[in-house]
Amino acid sequence: MMTAATPWPASLAGTPAVAVIEQAIARQRLSHSLLIHGDDYETLSAVALAIADRLLNVEGATANFPPDHHPDCFMLRPAGKMRQISADATRELIGKVQVSPAVAPRKVAILHEVDRMNTAAANVFLKTLEEPPANTTLLLLTTRPYALLPTIRSRVLHFRFPSAGTVIKADGWTPWLEDYSAWLARLVEGVSGKAAIADQVFTLYGLVARFGAVLDAATDVVWKEQKEKLPPDLDDDEQVAIETGIANGLRSRLFAEIENATRAFSLPRLTAGDERTRRSYPAAIEKLEHDVGLLRLNLNVSAALEDFMLSSLRLWTQK
Repeated sequence: MMTAATPWPASLAGTPAVAVIEQAIARQRLSHSLLIHGDDYETLSAVALAIADRLLNVEGATANFPPDHHPDCFMLRPAGKMRQISADATRELIGKVQVSPAVAPRKVAILHEVDRMNTAAANVFLKTLEEPPANTTLLLLTTRPYALLPTIRSRVLHFRFPSAGTVIKADGWTPWLEDYSAWLARLVEGVSGKAAIADQVFTLYGLVARFGAVLDAATDVVWKEQKEKLPPDLDDDEQVAIETGIANGLRSRLFAEIENATRAFSLPRLTAGDERTRRSYPAAIEKLEHDVGLLRLNLNVSAALEDFMLSSLRLWTQK
């Protein structure tokens, strides 16, 4: 096998999952269908490209290409603002992988956000999993593996990858987290009087407004970076879906950091035996998880954060 030009994410190099995949590729024993899942979609995409590179750019290939521009590497992505994978798009992909490879000994298909398949598309794809095309590896990427049909999950080999720990590039995010923690501290100290209550409410809505600005700025930065790497033949619907997916992924990571900030704020108080924190912290986390779940059902991000913050205001000021 030739030396791969596409590296594994640095934090994953040498991990057991990567070692298993590399050994299977070296022995030509890699499963025909892999479900690659985890919390950070950017990490999943990097893993898929690393696998594709090691499968396609090998001895016996008549030419080498970066995996995301390789003639024998095919991509299926959600399209449109609804970010759906249609049955027609799925059939088109299946038709491509049925053809003999152009320059490599095999073909690779990367199915991005495979949980976005509608029912018709999932049923079409299931038939391909039951009778996989020769010399083809299917890489299914998702942050929501249990949103897939059980019949699809049962026919693929599962690999879960943790986040590669990439830093969110967003001006104003660190100050936001600091102000959020300071707001919690003021709530715990006690809020009494109309003026003090009004101040905490104004701070709450200020944090909600700033969160939207941070998310928009982060999405813009990442989208500009990702757009330069995308294949030139993507249509407008696919680009809209990718940009929406980036925003959703960043949104999830920002909410995860709010959970981490809440935990960091609470831990020393829990250690000190603070009774209010013992009651308020688990209830606040449960509320945050509930609102994040509603986000996946297309609840507006500002409404979700506002609901969590108003609940926090009540929880942390209860005596």
